[in-house]
Amino acid sequence: MRTSRGTKYLILLLCLCLSPAARTVPGVADSTSASDRRGAYYTGNYQNLFKDLLGKSESEVKSRMDIAFRQIFYGHDSTERVYYPVDPDKAYVLDIHNDDVRSEGISYGMMIAVQLDKKAEFDRIWKWAKTFMQHRTEPRKTYFAWHCRRNGSVIDSTAASDGEEWIVTSLFFASARWGDGEGMFNYKAEAQVILDAMLGKEGQPWSDGRITNMFNAKEKQVVFVPSAEASGFTDPSYHLPHYYELWARWANKNNRFWCDAASTSRSFFKRAAHSSTGLMPDYARFNGSPINRFGGGSDDFRYDAWRVAMNVALDYDWFARDPWAVTQSNRLLSFFHSQGVKTYGSLFTLEGKKLAEDHSAGLVAMNAVACLASTNANRKEFVEDLWNTPVPRGHYRYYDGLLYMMGLLQVSGNFRIYKPAGQPVFECPDAQR
Repeated sequence: MRTSRGTKYLILLLCLCLSPAARTVPGVADSTSASDRRGAYYTGNYQNLFKDLLGKSESEVKSRMDIAFRQIFYGHDSTERVYYPVDPDKAYVLDIHNDDVRSEGISYGMMIAVQLDKKAEFDRIWKWAKTFMQHRTEPRKTYFAWHCRRNGSVIDSTAASDGEEWIVTSLFFASARWGDGEGMFNYKAEAQVILDAMLGKEGQPWSDGRITNMFNAKEKQVVFVPSAEASGFTDPSYHLPHYYELWARWANKNNRFWCDAASTSRSFFKRAAHSSTGLMPDYARFNGSPINRFGGGSDDFRYDAWRVAMNVALDYDWFARDPWAVTQSNRLLSFFHSQGVKTYGSLFTLEGKKLAEDHSAGLVAMNAVACLASTNANRKEFVEDLWNTPVPRGHYRYYDGLLYMMGLLQVSGNFRIYKPAGQPVFECPDAQR
């Protein structure tokens, strides 16, 4: 669950020119010819735009990622790191500005760790979340409190839907990459339990109507917060169709629902995106229209909405379901190019009126990720802007730093699908196109 830097909300075609240099990684995904323009889920080919567009070597890219990881996870305590180990075997990811631990940051930390093959760090973060954040009794059982203090005490027991979404997917990847252990380290079993809870809160004997499912059954969309007060609308940056496609293949139940949710999210993006700028709001009604809640300007393009570019482009890079993702990524980057690639602001109305001047590293990273789906001739400039941006440090390094790290992984082709052995238990219609 994102909040603005000084605000707390209380409730809360792959690119048409796929590089022939794209790599196939054994054990990551099935390999086919790089000339087959299906998504990376089918081909195993992940674009490295630093190499393809900027001519950077593999060693240069690896060095850049290593430097970013070391600083964000093991840099100076007060100015660089956001990952803090707690003896003997736990660690949290700290929102520096608000001095709290959020399910969002926990989930991003877990995903970064599994992508970089950092099992020790992954297990520490997961154990902290499992110990302190995950509810053990109904009606919130299995959901995660969206933010806690450093000592693990809960500040707000409400869940934020995006945290659970990223946690589930990182657990599935951990299971496929490292295998399952015992208890809480049976990653796949833990992911299944959370998935079941996402759709299993309503209509139960213990349900009092206050706690809802994380997905609206009628709309087949993720809700902003699974509570009666805030489940009637959504957050565009919580829509992760590429993750839902994976859940549909790997979950023990509700497989067709997850296929439908993926398709619905892709349609939702089309309704939520401004026709000229491509900008989407922080919060929206299920029909895609912007909504202002909690007095925070959530009908504008603000901090949450930075991430939508990543979700659209990564979904296309992995599954190549709808060429609209190319059109959208081109439109969005054309708008930011008109604002000046190296100087554009961070917050805007959907029509494109600038609301904040700072050129934030997190947004720079997300716009670079949009280049995975864009065919604009100027996309090189956005990738170059990310390459030239230093690793975030200082007071706002939490959100900027985590998006920066994920941007490096995604733009370099190192944000990958780790698939369980054997055939999927379910295939979405037309999946094998």
